[in-house]
Amino acid sequence: MAQATPNSITRTQVGIIGAGPAGLFLAHLLHRQGIESVILESRSRAGIEGTIRAGVLEQWVVDLMNRMGLGGRMMREGHFHSGITLRFDHRSHHIDMADLTGGKRVTVYAQHEVIRDLVAARLEEGGGIVFGASDVQPLDIDGTAPRIAFRRTPDGPPEELRCDFIAGCDGFHGPSRPAIPAALRNEFQTVHPFGWLGILTEAPPSHPELIYANHERGFALLSTRSPEVQRLYLQVDPGDDIAHWSDDRIWSELHARLEDRDSWTLTEGPIFQKGIIGMRSFVCEPMRHGRLFIAGDAAHIVPPTGAKGLNLAVADVLVLSRALAAFYRTGSTEGLDGYSATCLRRIWKAERFSWYMTTMLHRNPAESPFEQRIHLAELDYLVQSRAAMTALAENYVGLPMD
Repeated sequence: MAQATPNSITRTQVGIIGAGPAGLFLAHLLHRQGIESVILESRSRAGIEGTIRAGVLEQWVVDLMNRMGLGGRMMREGHFHSGITLRFDHRSHHIDMADLTGGKRVTVYAQHEVIRDLVAARLEEGGGIVFGASDVQPLDIDGTAPRIAFRRTPDGPPEELRCDFIAGCDGFHGPSRPAIPAALRNEFQTVHPFGWLGILTEAPPSHPELIYANHERGFALLSTRSPEVQRLYLQVDPGDDIAHWSDDRIWSELHARLEDRDSWTLTEGPIFQKGIIGMRSFVCEPMRHGRLFIAGDAAHIVPPTGAKGLNLAVADVLVLSRALAAFYRTGSTEGLDGYSATCLRRIWKAERFSWYMTTMLHRNPAESPFEQRIHLAELDYLVQSRAAMTALAENYVGLPMD
C-alpha cells in the first residue's frame, strides 16, 4: 500500500510502538543508558491507565523497579505474598514460596497501576509519548534506516518517525508482528476450551494470599486489589454471555468452588465490574526481523494462571535494552543477533509453567474422567513433595534473569 508523503519527520534512536508494560519499561531502561526513544500509542493516556488488569510481579521485577526509582507507590500500596494456597478436594494446602526459594516472594500490584507509575515518570523526565496515534506502521525494517509512519489523530496529517531500531511492543493485535514476512514467521498457538469470568468487588480481603481452586464445577481464583477491593475469577465457557451471570449466580459459584472443609468463608460485597475473557497460549518465532524487534504480547501470550504475562514483557525488553546499550556503546551486534533466542528460552519455560498450572487446575470438558483424576493426583503429589513444591515456587516467583 502506498504511503502518504509525511508532513513532519521526527528523529530518534529507538522508535517504540505501544505504551504497555513492554514499551514503557523499555523507554525507561534506554533512558538510563542515555539512549533516546519515542513511544507511539494508539490509545489515550486515560485509556491505557483506566484499563483494569490484574498483576502479579515476580521478585526480580520488583527489584528492578526499585533500582530504577519507579517502585515508590508499589512499595506503599502493593501486597507482598510469600505463598499461595492450593485448594482441591475441599481442602487447603499452603505453598510457602519464601521458605522454598530462599526468601523470594511475589507482589500483587495491578498492571494498570504499574502503567500509571511508568507513564507519570516518563512524562516527568521529559520523555516522548504520542497518545492517540493512528495508522501506525513500521517501514523499511530490512534496511539500516527504519521508520514508522503514523498520524497524531485520525484526521491528522501523515508524519514519520525515523530511527535506528523499532521495538514492536503493541500487543497481539498491533501492526508490528505482521510486519515480519509471513513466510519467515513460525506461530505456535492453542486456544483453551474455557475462559475466565472476572469480577471486582467492594469487599475486605477474605484471605491473606491467592487461592487457586480445582473444583468439580470448575476452576476458581481468589486474588486481591486493595484493602477495599478484591478480584475473583470463575472458569466458564468462553462463549458464554455475561448477561447470563447475575451477581447472585456469581457469588453462589464462588462460594461453592472456593470454600473448604475448615469452615473458611468468602466475604461478599457489591460487584462493580464483571466480564468474560477467553484464554490462549501463543508464541511467535523469531522475535526479530531486520531492525524490528517484537516484545511482550506482540510476541507471546500466556494464560493468566501462571501469572507470567507482564513479567515476560519486562524480561524481553530488559534483554533488548542491554543489547541496544552494547550496540551504542561498542558497536557490537552480538546481543541484538541473539535477542530472539535469548528471550524464547525464557518464554517457552513460562509457557510450560502456565500450561502446567492451567491444565492441572481447570476442568477441561474434552477430557475423560481418567484424565481429570490424573490432575487431582498431580495436585495431591505436589502438596506432599517438597521437591515438587520447590519447582512450582521457583517458577512462580520468577526464574533468574542472568
